[in-house]
Amino acid sequence: MLIFCKGGVGKSIANKAPAMLLSLVQQKLERHGETLHKVNTWEVKASQYNHETDICTKKKLSERWNDINGDKIQRDMYSAFLIMNVGSDLKSIDKVKCNERYAHFKAKHDEEVKRLTGKKNISSIAI
Repeated sequence: MLIFCKGGVGKSIANKAPAMLLSLVQQKLERHGETLHKVNTWEVKASQYNHETDICTKKKLSERWNDINGDKIQRDMYSAFLIMNVGSDLKSIDKVKCNERYAHFKAKHDEEVKRLTGKKNISSIAI
């Protein structure tokens, strides 16, 4: 898909668009007999869910940290963790997987937060 405009910027944007990336990934997977699985993010609600309490809590975009059983976890990293542990229906979180993998995730999370602390240009994740 190409988008044309006077300055040629539209074509550049289209070539780098997320939809284009997904299309390319899907094509490459199909060549190897694999399938792209798309998580239903609307139903998963990864930025709102807490696997410890099994409760979804709406948060403001400015709230960048979650309290998970007393652990301070960066919201975007935790959302990625939850999506990694989505159920086979691609619409719900698999709590068993979360519980099995949380300690490893927490250790890696803390390492990365420590590594990123004080770096420039990462204020969007509140580190």
